[in-house]
Amino acid sequence: MDDLLTIAGRTYNSRLLVGTGKYKDFEETRLSIEASGAEIVTVAIRRTNIGQDSSEPNILDFLSPDKFTILPNTAGCYTAEEAIRTCKLARELLEGNNLVKLEVLGDKETLYPNMPETLKAAKDLVQDGFEVMVYCSDDPLLAKELEGLGCVSVMPLASPIGSGLGIQNPHNIEMILSKAEVPIIVDAGVGTASDASIAMELGCAGVLMNTAIAKAQEPALMAQAMKKAIESGRQAYLAGRMEKKSYASPSSPTKGLIK
Repeated sequence: MDDLLTIAGRTYNSRLLVGTGKYKDFEETRLSIEASGAEIVTVAIRRTNIGQDSSEPNILDFLSPDKFTILPNTAGCYTAEEAIRTCKLARELLEGNNLVKLEVLGDKETLYPNMPETLKAAKDLVQDGFEVMVYCSDDPLLAKELEGLGCVSVMPLASPIGSGLGIQNPHNIEMILSKAEVPIIVDAGVGTASDASIAMELGCAGVLMNTAIAKAQEPALMAQAMKKAIESGRQAYLAGRMEKKSYASPSSPTKGLIK
């Protein structure tokens, strides 16, 4: 299929984006991510060593930037200032990389996005030359505002981070999609393959997940399942589903019946 995901002018075959946290070690991380077929891998700069500490294992030794697009994220930031500072550190560590995933959290219990701080950080980062993919609530108006600020991808949550509850408000996601001119990527809350497939069937450009794979009993096997779910969900969306009806419709012709 010539159906590529394009973000900030770069194209990708896979529409599955994956995180690197919560695995038992970097080797399990590598095996699972390779099984997923993902090409964009997000790394929490405040929690993962990508060169900040020379005495600790570097995840880039397991996930080479030559093979993957390393997407630094601002997980663990609760203010715009923290997030901006973290993005600038990532740009320095990754030799000028401007593609970042912005998330500014509201509290440690829900991990919901703090949208006023997210908007503030997004505006400043875009003005500073960053290509911002932004984690946000599923509010259609705020999603459109983030797009208007210049974010290259808007990433509404399906449900709380790490919850595995799947898409709680599909209608909101559909409203966001109906107005969007940048890729909409569902981020957070996916628990299993059917959740990922539903997101793609709605018309999302992709899905980002971490816990659903990392905390599965067999992470690499779940990664393969997610890969297939993303592909089948995208194909179903492109194919166009049948019209829903409130009554039965015979599968075989009703004319010319043998009497």
